[in-house]
Amino acid sequence: MAIGITALGTYAPDRILTNTDLETMVDTTAEWITSRTGINERRIADEHEYASTVGIRAVQDLVRRHPTALDGVDMVVCATSSPDAFFPSTAALIAGEVGLAGAGAMDVSTACSGFVYALATAHGLIAGGVARKVLVIGSETLSKIVDWTDRGTCILFGDGAGAAVIGEVPDGYGFQSFVLGADSAGGPSLYKLAVADRIPGVNPDDATRQIGMNGREVFKFAVRVLGMSGKQALEKAGLTADQVDWLVPHQANIRIIEAASERFGIPMDRTVVNLGRYGNTSTATVPLALQEALDDGRIQHGQQLLLVAFGGGLSWAAGAMRWYGGEA
Repeated sequence: MAIGITALGTYAPDRILTNTDLETMVDTTAEWITSRTGINERRIADEHEYASTVGIRAVQDLVRRHPTALDGVDMVVCATSSPDAFFPSTAALIAGEVGLAGAGAMDVSTACSGFVYALATAHGLIAGGVARKVLVIGSETLSKIVDWTDRGTCILFGDGAGAAVIGEVPDGYGFQSFVLGADSAGGPSLYKLAVADRIPGVNPDDATRQIGMNGREVFKFAVRVLGMSGKQALEKAGLTADQVDWLVPHQANIRIIEAASERFGIPMDRTVVNLGRYGNTSTATVPLALQEALDDGRIQHGQQLLLVAFGGGLSWAAGAMRWYGGEA
C-alpha cells in the first residue's frame, strides 16, 4: 500500500502588512527587510482569528476543492507553534468544527518543521493500522506571539494555514522517505516560553514571553540541516538531486533557501518560493507553497518532490514524495 497526499487546501487572512507599514512600527526600512529576508508583505489574523480558526478555513478550502475528501478520516493531526490552548488541542477544536468530532486528534509541536513531522506521523499511523485516513493541518497565528517592538523578529512572521488529507494512493506514488531530527542544544537560538520562566541556555535576564531568536545562529543551523536532511531523505528513497522536479522548502528567509538550494544542486527555478507574499508562517509555509505551485501548474501529476524544513527545537524534517494528482 502506498500512502500520500490525496487533497490539499489553504487559507491566509485578508489583512496585509507590508514592509512599508513596518517602517512606521520599528526602526527599519522596507528595502532592508526585502534585501535581507526576501519578504515584501505578510498576512495578519484579525482579533477573532486563532490557530483553530485559520485551520478550519484551510479545511473548508480543502473540502471546496475536494468535496468528499474528509469521508473516512479517523485522525486529525495539527502542527502549530501558536495553539489556542494547551488543551483542548487545536486539532480537536478544528475536528469539532469540520464534522470530525470523535476522530482522534492531537497537536505536533516542532515549530516550523511541524507540517513535515505531521505528514510523517500520519504516514506512520496509516502504515501501522492505527488510522485509515488522516487530516493533517499546519496552522498559525504567529502575529499574536511576536514582539512587535523587536525588529529582528516582527518583520519575519505571518499568519496562515494549510490542510492535507493523507490516505492510500496507487503504488509508485506518495511518500518515499522521511528524515526527522531535533537538538535541544540549539533551543535558545529559537524558542517560545510556555510554563517555565526560561529554558536551559537562556539567560534569565534575556528571557522573553514572545518569540526569542538569535538570527545568526538560526541561519547557520538552517543551511546545514536543510542540506543534510534533504540529502538523507533522497538517499533513503534511492534518489538523487537531479531526479527532483521541485524542492519545496520551509519559507523562512530567501538567503537560507538560496543557500540550501545551492547545497542540493537544485537550481532556484526548480525551487518553490512564495516567501515574498506571506513571510514565515511556520507550519503553514510548506502547504501554502505546495498549493500555490499546484494552482499555477508548476507541480504536475507524477513529479518528484522534496520537502525540507527546520524550526525551533532546534528541529528539522525532510520528506521525499512522488506527487499523485488523481482522485484517491
